[in-house]
Amino acid sequence: MVIPRNADNTRWMPRYRTFFIICALILFFQLYLAFRFFTLNHASNSWSPHKLSKSELSDLDNNVNSARRIKDSLSDDEDLKFGEKDHKNKKQTDKNHSVNRTIVKLRLEELDFVPACEIVTREAISAIHRAKTQKCKQEISNTTCLIQKGLLYPKKLPNFCESKNSVLIGKSLGCFKDEKNFRVLNGYYGNNKDKNSPESCIYLCLQSGFSYAGVQYSTECFCGNDEPSLSLKLPDSSCNMKCPADPHLICGGYYTMNIYYTGVKKFVPQEANESTNSNEPKVKIVFLLTLNGRALRQIKRLIKNLFHKDHYFYIHVDIRQDYLFRELRKLEKTFNNVKVTRKRFATIWGGASLLKMLLSSMRELLQMDWQWDFIINLSESDYPVKTVTRLVDFLSANKNKNFVKSHGREVQRFIQKQGLDKTFVECDTHMWRIGDRKLPWGVQIDGGSDWVALSHNFVSYVANSHPDELVAGLIVLFKYTLLPAESFFHTVLRNSVFCNTYVDNNLHVTNWKRKLGCKCQYKHVVDWCGCSPNDFKPEDWLRIQNTESRQLFFARKFEPIINQAIILKLDQWLYGADFGKKIKNMNSYWHNMYHYLDIDNTDDAILTVSDSISRITSKHLSSNACSINSSTVMEVTYYHHKDIHKKTLVFFEGYLNKIGKMTFETGFKPKNTLIILKQNSISVRLNHIFVGSDYDQKEQVSRNFPRILGPYSEPAIIYEFSTTFDSGSKSNNITFLWLDPTNKLLEVSDIVIDDGFNDGHIKPTFKQPLLPGSWSVKLISKSEIFAEIKFLVIPLRFYSRNLILPTQVELVHGGNSYYKEFDGQWDKFLNHSNKQRLERLALANSKRFGPDLEEWIDNLVLKFYTTDVVCVASGSVNSDCWRDLPKCQDTEWSSLAPDPKSTITTINETSGTFDLW
Repeated sequence: MVIPRNADNTRWMPRYRTFFIICALILFFQLYLAFRFFTLNHASNSWSPHKLSKSELSDLDNNVNSARRIKDSLSDDEDLKFGEKDHKNKKQTDKNHSVNRTIVKLRLEELDFVPACEIVTREAISAIHRAKTQKCKQEISNTTCLIQKGLLYPKKLPNFCESKNSVLIGKSLGCFKDEKNFRVLNGYYGNNKDKNSPESCIYLCLQSGFSYAGVQYSTECFCGNDEPSLSLKLPDSSCNMKCPADPHLICGGYYTMNIYYTGVKKFVPQEANESTNSNEPKVKIVFLLTLNGRALRQIKRLIKNLFHKDHYFYIHVDIRQDYLFRELRKLEKTFNNVKVTRKRFATIWGGASLLKMLLSSMRELLQMDWQWDFIINLSESDYPVKTVTRLVDFLSANKNKNFVKSHGREVQRFIQKQGLDKTFVECDTHMWRIGDRKLPWGVQIDGGSDWVALSHNFVSYVANSHPDELVAGLIVLFKYTLLPAESFFHTVLRNSVFCNTYVDNNLHVTNWKRKLGCKCQYKHVVDWCGCSPNDFKPEDWLRIQNTESRQLFFARKFEPIINQAIILKLDQWLYGADFGKKIKNMNSYWHNMYHYLDIDNTDDAILTVSDSISRITSKHLSSNACSINSSTVMEVTYYHHKDIHKKTLVFFEGYLNKIGKMTFETGFKPKNTLIILKQNSISVRLNHIFVGSDYDQKEQVSRNFPRILGPYSEPAIIYEFSTTFDSGSKSNNITFLWLDPTNKLLEVSDIVIDDGFNDGHIKPTFKQPLLPGSWSVKLISKSEIFAEIKFLVIPLRFYSRNLILPTQVELVHGGNSYYKEFDGQWDKFLNHSNKQRLERLALANSKRFGPDLEEWIDNLVLKFYTTDVVCVASGSVNSDCWRDLPKCQDTEWSSLAPDPKSTITTINETSGTFDLW
């Protein structure tokens, strides 16, 4: 069939007509968009963040990228790279959003109050259910309701730093060309695919301290401090992509960026002057000591090294540390420049109470008549690396400056890692995370270290009883912040009239070993993972030496109970090579563990063993003429010499018929209960292995030096294997069989020993209370027992520090009925022949009370511990009694022995300093 040409044209004409109509519509739509773009772009030049609506402000809460939202579903210490562009993040974010939409309801039946609102935040609900007391649950509930109603946090805070120019906030510089390898703004990058806008980007960059903010490619936000070159300026039409937060706004284009002023200038910390020998008056320093623990002698040693009649020591002791508080108050009677505050707080790691305590102490100092120029806060773990004279010269050359250490990383990364974008509530000695939050508009966030040196003028400002709007708002903000002392003073400095006194140096060198110190060891007190520096040891000496030419005056951490050699080496460095040679007991250290006046912090197992040692010693000392009828433990002290635990000292009072009271001190130490049954490639590499508790992963040491375990202890095997030089050796498996006093198998643990150095610990999970008596651990390799360890779980004579009651004995000493089922492969290593006899004996022992219980305890103590020394402390010594015993003051080991390095005597008025030694 032939089709005429005109017929073909007629058939295709309608299709061309349709095509022309579509093209016309597209052209018309493009002209409309161009008109809207020019009008909206012009309007955006006059944008001000202070005119944002409430809905827009709430949108800013998600101004970071999707990585931030992903973080909520990961572990708190997970590193997240801010600004990740991978599309996988979007998928993960959507998944997380679906998880977050899961409805979690508060179980109201568990509460004795009615919440002020319907709590919907899953973190808050979790915290309420985990809190121990109703008071804490209600505090979390009230705080959450205030947040949900928008009544807790200030939405905006003023910035009084003279570098701030509020007129410039949000002013547009125009559209600029950008390049992949040469960014116009290169200080920070974030990608927010949902809520990006000029407003959110400016908020982010201002918070981070950048002078310029730029939006690009719709979803991207850039920050920087360098003004963009005019040669890169483009027509406004080159920026033509809509913002995800508002399609009426423009967020740059393809490698084109809309740039805005944030209103802040580039922050440059002040440079500290070197020390000067000018005739200017020397500054006076308050050393604000914030103390915890029981390291009394190290604290006195610290004070002694810093002491000068022109300086002051203001001491805060944690409210739970009665021993330190009692002992340090004695210094007030001798020295008028030492003051122990009576307003005490219970502080925890990362807690808001730390900042509350610091501000309280500063306010008290401002009200006193002491004349000072600087406050330096220190702990019991700090120690000077330069003499106080050099410190005074340095600060005299930098009077009115403020010394803080910044984080040294991207601000937004710091905010995430520090948890500053989360709300925390402190109660029940715990920091509870209850949800996300938005930081106030208008302030730059800063932080780093909580060890600072602050001028009198700044302290008067920040600790004023009537703070201005900035300080008052930040106090509210940091009241609900994790680690607030690490950011509060920094942030106030950056945003106040004192911004030009900021020196990025806290005068400290810190011994960070993050592989050891970042193990989430504080999860029991905070809903977050944290890091802690390590103790200095002799192998870290080079780090201290390197401070000589730097403006550093203190180092941390130091713990003489862990290593005192490094402290002695430091003193020798400061005071001369011959320092310490003529000082008695320079290599000895005493650490108090118990005092009879303590209200709490008493370990019943330690008290029980110490009580038994005093009773055993009294029997040994008694004779017909000189009989000690009863004894009372007064103090228990760890004694170390050359960083080796030598003995645990028991200072006790004995009662004699005719003589009256006398005091003695004796020492005991654990026996070696390791038995090598067969020599093999593993046993020859074994440096030490024992069962203890309180293993410190950071310092890799058991802090339970006498290895005392009670029914409520958590036993652990602590081991160390040396390196093998056998080139053909392979890794070896070791199995540990844990057997209770009835020879029942309670746990099976395994480790792998390679050919390198191996040390660590294994802590099985036992249900408490543990059955008292003699336990054992069998070590198995290649289906053979090659070693066995015996250890003691001591029955308690004291329960909650009081003598145990008959009604408590069987409950505490009866063990528990829970036993695991294990494979029969271990039966050949167990002795079941006397199983029934051991079970009957354990049942009978669980009912022992009074003198019968004491006898059982004493027999066990004699089996696992040895006593080798005793001395007379005080009392009327009968010429026929204990004539051969030395006086405790004349020994080298007693807690009453001379300790010049930790003894503060009198001031040498001529030089104004202590005659130290």
